[in-house]
Amino acid sequence: MYTNINAEEIIAGINVVVEPTARITGLNGPAKKITLGDNVYIGSDVQIMCNELSVMDYTKIHHHSNLHGELPLYIGYNSWIGQYSILDSMGGLTIGDNCGIGAHSQLWSHIRYGDTLEGCRFKSETPLTIGNDVWFVGHCIVSPVTVADKSMALAGSVITQNMNYNEIYAGTPAKSISYKVGFQFNPVNIDEKLAKMNRYIQEWNGDKDSIRIVTDNDDINPHDDLTYFNVAKRTYTKKLTAAEISFMQFLLPYRAKFIPNN
Repeated sequence: MYTNINAEEIIAGINVVVEPTARITGLNGPAKKITLGDNVYIGSDVQIMCNELSVMDYTKIHHHSNLHGELPLYIGYNSWIGQYSILDSMGGLTIGDNCGIGAHSQLWSHIRYGDTLEGCRFKSETPLTIGNDVWFVGHCIVSPVTVADKSMALAGSVITQNMNYNEIYAGTPAKSISYKVGFQFNPVNIDEKLAKMNRYIQEWNGDKDSIRIVTDNDDINPHDDLTYFNVAKRTYTKKLTAAEISFMQFLLPYRAKFIPNN
């Protein structure tokens, strides 16, 4: 089905779009395993050379991006990879759910070039681990570090140290500026989330009777065909109905992000 994917095993969900000029293969021959979740989009002239790649539901990888590496590369749910980005998994790369990688950003998990026989000290392969709800605004360069949930790096940042939970970074090398500008996320209580989601339902031009907004899994009926969105857990009961997909696409990328509850 996907003539531009060269892999021993391909697992693809529904509504997956791989543009004809994109190319997916292994680093030196066929990839071992390529997994593409439901409603994944891979844009024009994207080049992927990964031995093992997993891209989860509703993630978009935009045109002319380059993904490569010997070790597994994992990208979570609802993520957005901007055009001309580089994702390197030579040392292993994990990107959590709901992440934004702005255009022209570079994520590196290895350093390798200088002549080691001549005594060059710089050769390493180290995992780069990125948590959930992380945002690299654009033109960011990220070293193999650990990036905590909800942290953010402003445009042009060069990340050389671990990033802390919900702090905002800027500069070269990047440092936290949250003591000046605050945090990426402010606390929101359940009632506020519920009210906002109900407003989104009204704004959405879809089958409103197919969607329910709840605050507790005990309010979910597992035997009906409705899709339930739990604002307390940030999860939904994935049914892949036309209404559910339409509503998810309406919510993404900036209104709300939910992952399947299973």
